[in-house]
Amino acid sequence: MKTITMADVAQHAGVSKSTVSQYVNQRYDYMGEKTKERVEKAIAELGYSPNIIARSLKQKSTTTIGVIVANILHVFSTQVIRAIEDFCNEANFHIIVCNADDDPIKEKKYMDMLRAKQVDGIIVFPTGGNLALYQQLVRDNYPIVFVDRMVPEVEVNTVLLDNEKAVRMGVDLLVEKGYQRIGMVTPPLEESVTPRLERVSGFKQALKANNQNFDPNLLVSEEIENIRIKLDELLQQPQRPDAILAVNDRVLFEILHYIKEKKLSIPDDLGVIGIDDVTFASFYSPTLTTIAQPAFEMGKKAAELLLNRIQNKTQEIETKIYRFKPLLMQRDSC
Repeated sequence: MKTITMADVAQHAGVSKSTVSQYVNQRYDYMGEKTKERVEKAIAELGYSPNIIARSLKQKSTTTIGVIVANILHVFSTQVIRAIEDFCNEANFHIIVCNADDDPIKEKKYMDMLRAKQVDGIIVFPTGGNLALYQQLVRDNYPIVFVDRMVPEVEVNTVLLDNEKAVRMGVDLLVEKGYQRIGMVTPPLEESVTPRLERVSGFKQALKANNQNFDPNLLVSEEIENIRIKLDELLQQPQRPDAILAVNDRVLFEILHYIKEKKLSIPDDLGVIGIDDVTFASFYSPTLTTIAQPAFEMGKKAAELLLNRIQNKTQEIETKIYRFKPLLMQRDSC
């Protein structure tokens, strides 16, 4: 079959080739409504499909961005991706989503692949393990935005939660409810994972502000697959916690599994609060108190920052850290 060209569409519609080009690129400023309709009809009748590769080379833009998440299993990550996709769709940009699994080697492979595909910019939840690569991107004036995690050595616009405030809200509520031995459960504390470090730091500060001593025996830092074992050890202590704060949604899942296995009662045996709102929090029994991240607003902000950077094509004079306020969803689990 003959390949339909822009010239064929122009001849069929009775307009110039430049008019068809303007229509395809959505530049309608000086185009009458009847002309638009003729071009649209000609494209439909001929089955014309624009040559995206040729157009990208000409415009020096693929109107595509990459999104690399550290771990796509987190509810927060999927919500941020959805917000980015919504914002980009409105701006006629496409996204390619990659999951790094918190693996710097995998992250680097995805970054190399995305740049090979000439995406216009990247939003990344950085593993922290590719410092030289991040710094090279900045030197190359390549559009990049960090989400959820900071890399102090790299000056990049960064979007993340006010993590210390989130924990303060949880501890304050637990103290107000009369809990006296508050524990916290987190995955391993790694320097590159900003939320975990800030939430544990905020936990210690919040206890002190509420005149409660920090007991290191009540802080569990363990791989997700071993959390239930560590919970068993934690709750067998003579001075066991009467409430637990889950650092994120995956930790909360493990706590709930453990409580079900041991036939414990929430909140009678143990008060529970999770950071990250989960879809089932409002209909779990009892309903779960959570501290929500405004994930959709954060995703939108990240996309907005990146697209502004791409479209302005200028080096940022000053990069910023954008902190978002957590929201306490008070329910029945404490």
